[in-house]
Amino acid sequence: MNRVVIIEDEKPAARRLQRMLAKENILVSTMLHSVAEAVAWFKQHSPPDLIFADIQLSDGTSFDIFEQVPVQSAIIFTTAYDQYAIRAFKLNSIDYLLKPIKQDDLHFALNKYYNNKNKKVDIQQLISSLKNDKTYKKRFGVQYGAHLQSIPVEEIAYFYSQDKTTWLVTDSGEEFMYDQSLEKVEKQLNPEDFFRINRQFILSSKAIKDIVQYTNSRLKIILQPNAQTDVIVARERVKNFKNWLGL
Repeated sequence: MNRVVIIEDEKPAARRLQRMLAKENILVSTMLHSVAEAVAWFKQHSPPDLIFADIQLSDGTSFDIFEQVPVQSAIIFTTAYDQYAIRAFKLNSIDYLLKPIKQDDLHFALNKYYNNKNKKVDIQQLISSLKNDKTYKKRFGVQYGAHLQSIPVEEIAYFYSQDKTTWLVTDSGEEFMYDQSLEKVEKQLNPEDFFRINRQFILSSKAIKDIVQYTNSRLKIILQPNAQTDVIVARERVKNFKNWLGL
């Protein structure tokens, strides 16, 4: 095997996988940590023999990379909890590794790669399968005191995290504590309707009242209902955010 590339936004996880591959006598030639970095790299280099690609990256997904830059390489995807993606991978005969990756599972996936080197991955078919397979949450259950309430997703303006607590904000300005991390919430929302602009906020498009140019090529969002803190689109997410809004 000549060239192996890891696409993983968490650098400790990338280094861990690199060490595990070394135990299989495989040297990693390149490690990429974002959609933008990977797209730029693939445009300038020939495709590697094998790619290990995390699904969810800080500025998008690994599928965003392959939609922009067609890559004729064997791909082994890694995922923390995307059960819907795992079903799609099986449907399309694509290898995957469930995090935290185990050495035995890595060894098995590599054996599948060695036995199917000539098999090409149909990325477009995979993406289509993912879109058809995913079911998004339609209602979010919240509790306040002794009361329970079910809130339709159509009535949610945004989610935000503060002091390790997730809050759900409705169109009318009501706020409810929600007992899941933003990472888990993000997976349950339709990406056509909601966008995670930074580590703290996931917005509905209808909650955006105004967009203002901000420092360091970032954007400031004025929300309706108003947020109690500045809402800034992270610089590495600005491009995807604009695309999401059709700007």
